[in-house]
Amino acid sequence: MKRKEDTPVRIIRRRYEERHREGRVQKYKVWGTSIEREFSDEIDAFLKEHDLKKVDLIYEGYQALINRYAKKNE
Repeated sequence: MKRKEDTPVRIIRRRYEERHREGRVQKYKVWGTSIEREFSDEIDAFLKEHDLKKVDLIYEGYQALINRYAKKNE
C-alpha cells in the first residue's frame, strides 16, 4: 500500500498522534466485538430514538448486571 503524499496538515497530525497515542491507549479501551447485523441495527434504532449513546448502553447494562448478581449473592 502506497503512503499518501505528505502535506503540512498530515505531518502535523502524525506528530500529534505520535505524542498522544500512549496516553489515549491508557485512558480508553476499545472492545472489538461482533453481534449480528439485525440485532445491531435494532439497538442503534433504539438508541437513536431515545437520544442515547452506545456508551450509555454499556454503563446502564453494567449497572443492571451488578444489581442482578448482587441480589443473587445475598
